[in-house]
Amino acid sequence: MTDRLNEKVKILLVDDREENLIALEAILSSLDQDLVRARSGEEALKALLTDEYAVILLDVVMPGMDGFETARDIKRRKRTRDVPIIFLTAVNSDPDYAFRGYQAGAVDFISKPFDPWVLRAKVSVFVELHNKNRQLERQAAQLREQAALLRGRLGDEGRAEQ
Repeated sequence: MTDRLNEKVKILLVDDREENLIALEAILSSLDQDLVRARSGEEALKALLTDEYAVILLDVVMPGMDGFETARDIKRRKRTRDVPIIFLTAVNSDPDYAFRGYQAGAVDFISKPFDPWVLRAKVSVFVELHNKNRQLERQAAQLREQAALLRGRLGDEGRAEQ
């Protein structure tokens, strides 16, 4: 049996600037996870329609749909509302960004330029939480199946005694 607690997951990287996506990939490549790029909020929402993600790294300032609007859309969807979002923002950003970000559904903020160790550590925690949640879901499903089998057997025994 494979160690399903350490299975590869997808991490969504959302930034309109190519150099930022390259930097994120370079920093996170050592985690050995599937890194998926999106260059806009719209692309991110499309990616979320087809795949499950452990965590989303989302730039705040993007043309068109900004990070806040993207996060609100992600959190409105039942399928994606529990995916943690880490906002990436410039150091000199408006202090109101944090408030708006948490209101939109962010779990954390990381300022650019980010410390590679901090970014990797935070993403690692969310990957681990994602894998543990999936493991718990599988175990709960197995327990439900076992309970149904036992109820069926008890029902059969009750009918046999009559």
